[in-house]
Amino acid sequence: QLIESGGGLVQAGGSLRLSCAASSRGSSVYAVGWFRQAPGKEREFVATLNWRSRLTQYADSLKGRFAISRDNAKDSIYLQMNNLKPEDTAVYYCAAKRWEPDYEGFYARPYEYEDWGQGTQVTVSS
Repeated sequence: QLIESGGGLVQAGGSLRLSCAASSRGSSVYAVGWFRQAPGKEREFVATLNWRSRLTQYADSLKGRFAISRDNAKDSIYLQMNNLKPEDTAVYYCAAKRWEPDYEGFYARPYEYEDWGQGTQVTVSS
C-alpha cells in the first residue's frame, strides 16, 4: 500500500516535499516512481528510483528542480520540488514496480508500474 502526503497550495518559486509511505517490500520492489496528472491531461512521468542501486532518472523538463529519494528506516519515498511553477499544478502519484529477474534500466510509463497511491494535489499559484 502506498499513501502520499505533503501536497498543498504554494506560490510560484516556492518548494514542497511530497512523501509516500510504503509498506516494506524488501527485494520485491524493482523501482519506485512519481507521476503527475493535470486536469484534462494524461498521467506523465516525473522521476524514478531504482530500489537496489538507488540510481535515479527524471523527466527532462524537471531536471534540476525535482529530486526523488528514499528513506529505508521510514519505508518512505520523497519528491523534493523546488522553484515550483504554475504548470507544475497536478495530482501527484507515487508508484511501485514489482521486481522481476529480467528487469534492468529505467521505466517511465505508467502502465509499467503495478502499485499506486491515491494521489496528492499540488497547486502552484502565480
